[in-house]
Amino acid sequence: MYWNPFLHRYNFFSTLAFILLAQSAPEDALVTSVPGFDGTLPSKHYAGYVTVDKNHGKKLYYYYVLSERNPSQDPVVLWLNGGPGCSSFDGFVYEHGPFNFEKTGSLPKLHLNPYAWTKVSNMIYLDSPAGVGMSYSGNKSDYTTMDTKTALDSHKFLLEWFKLYPEYLSNSFFIAGESYAGVYVPMLSNEVVKGLDAGDKPTLNFKGYMVGNGVTDDVFDGNALVPFAHGMGLISDELYQEVTTECNGNYYNPANDNCESKLQKVDQDLDGINIYDILEPCYHGDSSSKIRLGTSESNLPESFRRLGETERPLPVRTRMFGRAWPFRAPVKAGYVPSWPELLNSAENVPCTDDEVATVWLNNEAVRKAIHADPISMAGDWELCTDKIRYYHDAGSMIPYHKNLTARGYRALIFSGDHDMCVPFTGSEAWTRSLGYKVIDEWRHWLVDGQVSGFIQGYDNNLTFLTVKGSGHTVPEYKPKEGLALYSRWLEGKTI
Repeated sequence: MYWNPFLHRYNFFSTLAFILLAQSAPEDALVTSVPGFDGTLPSKHYAGYVTVDKNHGKKLYYYYVLSERNPSQDPVVLWLNGGPGCSSFDGFVYEHGPFNFEKTGSLPKLHLNPYAWTKVSNMIYLDSPAGVGMSYSGNKSDYTTMDTKTALDSHKFLLEWFKLYPEYLSNSFFIAGESYAGVYVPMLSNEVVKGLDAGDKPTLNFKGYMVGNGVTDDVFDGNALVPFAHGMGLISDELYQEVTTECNGNYYNPANDNCESKLQKVDQDLDGINIYDILEPCYHGDSSSKIRLGTSESNLPESFRRLGETERPLPVRTRMFGRAWPFRAPVKAGYVPSWPELLNSAENVPCTDDEVATVWLNNEAVRKAIHADPISMAGDWELCTDKIRYYHDAGSMIPYHKNLTARGYRALIFSGDHDMCVPFTGSEAWTRSLGYKVIDEWRHWLVDGQVSGFIQGYDNNLTFLTVKGSGHTVPEYKPKEGLALYSRWLEGKTI
């Protein structure tokens, strides 16, 4: 091939232009201060909107935190919370964001989070679909949506976002999330791979995905509760044997009245237990709001209370909302009711309290600082909204996992082992059902020399992992262990 000086000069200036462009992210997105935090930010923060439908004015909000280590080399990770209808500020505020939020009675006080996932990666927190969190549309018809549409919009967001931040296109890119993001993550990953096959530009350096306590398949998820409850000592041997006999292992879709009767007895026995973490108290209103772990009012033995201990410097939320369904009600095809709808606007919601995030994100000074549109435009921020009407139209996620892992994309499926919302028993079963060869046989994994959970590695880069003593949101209940498994997996190290 001969050397063409004109082509060479063109390529030189094109490369130079790209380098100049890549040296700085959009300056109008830079977050210069964060209300409630008095110190120096350990890395740069950017935030703003990406329009995914100009005709409708459909805008998805993101908050981007650069890695505190080496942002030009560390992976870029998109984080999605579940619901459907829940904001990814859930992850930012309560789980692995750069701050720990201290309740003060007014605007929360922010402290640096020693277990932030931005210690080792660049993090994009995305509110999706439109109508959730800070994201919204000028056309209210967009608030009726579904799995497939959400994945398409999120993929368009990514393509447009990387045009704004082209300097990160060469970084390894991963997608992560929890709960109903067990649907969002593999579906969006599938769209990204389809886009790569089709030659979509820009070209994303997609490497894999991770899902925590994720909704996956109605049969596996629906049949997970009874074995979990029995294994955890929440129902008796007698009841377990009776329900197994009457239901023949089919707990999510009872075939006869005897089976349904036994399942109702299971529900009765589980009533009053915190579905998100069976070790934590469950609040049902002011009358029981004084319950605290470690007090004489707790029926949990000391050994169980210690198992639920956390390294988190501020208290774990004792009440959580919007990421679980009633017992034995896995997500099925069709309309998915929102939590506010399920609870019929009840004044006292069991196991709920998101006051810190709600106060902070509905403060207009905060919204201005983080480049979120005011309440008059975007509406009030809610952890989980009833603004959208959401339909589950994608079916089981197992075929998506099979396709992605068979093509060599890395997948980590992890579970807090005391979550009764999406029990680990279901995730363990469906990962095993793929039929992949076991290449890392069931073993414990350690943090600071202590057993922190168990892991099984499969062929095709699939890993299943449990986190001992954790509830539904692993980075919230077990932040040190959460950062350890996250950083090791991202770097391809043995967990």
